[in-house]
Amino acid sequence: MAADGQRHILAIGGFGPARQQDLRLPALIGHALELSGASKPRVCVLNTAAGDEPTAYVRMYSMLAQHGARPSHLQLFSMPNVADPADLLLSQDVIFVGGGSVANLVAVWRVHGLDEVFRQAWEAGIVLTGVSAGALCWFVSGTTDSFGMELRPFTAGLGFLPSSYCPHYSAEPTRRPAYQALVADGTLPAGIACDDGTAAHFAGTELAGIVADKPGVTGYQVRPDGSGGIHEEPLEVATLLPG
Repeated sequence: MAADGQRHILAIGGFGPARQQDLRLPALIGHALELSGASKPRVCVLNTAAGDEPTAYVRMYSMLAQHGARPSHLQLFSMPNVADPADLLLSQDVIFVGGGSVANLVAVWRVHGLDEVFRQAWEAGIVLTGVSAGALCWFVSGTTDSFGMELRPFTAGLGFLPSSYCPHYSAEPTRRPAYQALVADGTLPAGIACDDGTAAHFAGTELAGIVADKPGVTGYQVRPDGSGGIHEEPLEVATLLPG
């Protein structure tokens, strides 16, 4: 369990294209490790949303090891890489989920019964974190390109957090208008949107704050305004110091 006894989810909006060449651990992932309270946190990585693309695991192992963490991974394609996925997941301090297709991610997890295992992990105080699809999956719903280039609503999230979520809010030109339209017409419930470089931190089911790894980015609360539009409120941001 996290040192403070809370259930933590850190939903990361995106890392941005510059991260592709940077082999340092993203500060936002480092923050998730700190939330666990473990001096050498056990971290399990899942890249189900990208079909368990192997180079992503190699990068994460390297970055986590540099940070003093103890990495492992759970792959599900073409079969699980461990005999007991539940035992692996429930023995961690932090679980990190990478980006890709959130629709495929959640479907595969449910086939393997991992939706219930993740709920057990969360209720046990294991820190859940992820980026893009790996952030959206913990919510009820949000916006996704899982079904094609045009953004569409995704309403089959695990629902640990009872709101909607939008990653890449200011980084991709269609994200903001698509999310606002879906919230305005009631397709999606009110929720949280995060720019690349920011993450929404939830303690239990309550928003504890927005953290960022650089200046000039933020998170937003987006809700219907009662007259067919939306109200967008930029949220206060705590910028992480370089580690």
